[in-house]
Amino acid sequence: MKRIAIAATALAVVMTAAQVMAVPAGKTLEWPTSMGKVTFKGADHAGKGLKCNECHTKIFKMKKGAASMKMADINAGKYCGECHNGKKAFKPAGNCAKCHKK
Repeated sequence: MKRIAIAATALAVVMTAAQVMAVPAGKTLEWPTSMGKVTFKGADHAGKGLKCNECHTKIFKMKKGAASMKMADINAGKYCGECHNGKKAFKPAGNCAKCHKK
């Protein structure tokens, strides 16, 4: 009985931590770049039926600053380029203004 109580308490702690670490679909993130600020809107992606776990932690780590994204990487199919490849979502090449705002 004591083991069940300990396990239940541990599970409650883990579940609470997971909720605290979860980023809401409406989360907006911004990056300053030489081409202008890039804004990621979670609501835009969630509105297209995407779930957070489709990108986190498969493509992006759950730690701010963990990825040093470069356009060459994105154009090579890494990071945003996993989906933004011209098939699943718009291709970044030639569409700079869709993400970069002066």
